[in-house]
Amino acid sequence: MAGTIIITAANSSLALPSVDNLLSEFPQHTLVLTVRNLWDADLNTKKLRAIIAKYSGAKALIHQLDLANLSDVHVFGDLIADKVEHGSLPPLTGLICNAFHWNLSGGLEMTEDGYEKTFQINHIAQAALVLRLLGSFSPDGGRVVLLASDAHWPGKNGLEKYPPTIPEELELLSNPAPDPNSDNMGRGFQKYANSKLAVVTWMYALNHHLEKDSKSRNITAVAINPGNLSDSRALRTNTPMMLVLMSRFIIGPLWYLLSFGDPTLRRTTDAATDLVALATRKAYAEARGYFTLLKPDISAPESREEQRQQKLWTKTLQWAKITPETTALTNAFK
Repeated sequence: MAGTIIITAANSSLALPSVDNLLSEFPQHTLVLTVRNLWDADLNTKKLRAIIAKYSGAKALIHQLDLANLSDVHVFGDLIADKVEHGSLPPLTGLICNAFHWNLSGGLEMTEDGYEKTFQINHIAQAALVLRLLGSFSPDGGRVVLLASDAHWPGKNGLEKYPPTIPEELELLSNPAPDPNSDNMGRGFQKYANSKLAVVTWMYALNHHLEKDSKSRNITAVAINPGNLSDSRALRTNTPMMLVLMSRFIIGPLWYLLSFGDPTLRRTTDAATDLVALATRKAYAEARGYFTLLKPDISAPESREEQRQQKLWTKTLQWAKITPETTALTNAFK
């Protein structure tokens, strides 16, 4: 069934081949592609436009969206909901929450909303977008795809120095104390890992509420660890020079040999194929839960604690400024 698929950060390393795949294999869908910078001065946005231009008659719209600004997220949600309601966009069948931020080379970053930047972009803002747009999905349902990482599981990622956790005091996620030791890489990676743990934990709560809602029960949510992507720009963005050099001269060129030690190490084109398969429900149409690559998997123990899931769910509603009037999920506040 044709519908609208939204991708956040659509000019990212993983999103670019995903857009190419969607336009090639699923041309019946309309793509709404968000980027922080619309202009071609951003080389990655220029690459996105070039991909779209390859396909005559491509149904793809590029929208500006700054996930570090919650007001922007809510305005965008209203815009999409209005377009679906009035028929200028088909109902949603997919929402890929692909946007990503980390800072391993600097200190604590806060947004204008008063939240730690990594946590806002990776979790709060995209949760807000999902909740705002549930009422714009097709009556036949659809798929919400959240981007996870092996970093959410303590001890599984080689960059980890401090293990991720969801603390009893949840405000420490959105407003952590500055690191007294100025360990930018160690604490920066922990912030990233915490955000991914929150994404996976919240996904379970989202599915719980979707299944109990008569209008939304056909929407399924998955969180996918797409693998460690050898050609991603991530290791060269807001990272120490050591990681930049490793990315350019070791991980990039030697990824195939390195993959024998890490079976999840792969290229973005391969990860994009899996992402699109989940988003279009070509694979595991009725599935919910956590995936590693394209295989159902078990997530970190903390993420599977129901009490922790519900506590994070309630707090996320507050962080994201979601009210009963701004989400179609009628049981969200129960």
